[in-house]
Amino acid sequence: MEWKSALATFLVIFLAELGDKTQLMVMSLSARSKAPHMIFLGAAAALVASSLLAVVAGDSLLRHVPVRVIRLGTGAMFMIIGGMLVLRAVR
Repeated sequence: MEWKSALATFLVIFLAELGDKTQLMVMSLSARSKAPHMIFLGAAAALVASSLLAVVAGDSLLRHVPVRVIRLGTGAMFMIIGGMLVLRAVR
């Protein structure tokens, strides 16, 4: 097993999720709940399910689309989103 990949993935996802709207929703649900451990289990299961979906989709995409095309596509999407954010900030 590639522990470096697992650790890097954990750190990136952990840092990306801090302060995320999902985390805020989980805090809100937990504050209202009499069973915060069940909120934890539900939130953990949801993150596992969405991560599984992303891994399966990414693996399938890689099997059918060359890496170069994927990189160009994601780069273009980031540039489009960045351009839209700049335009919104200018207005």
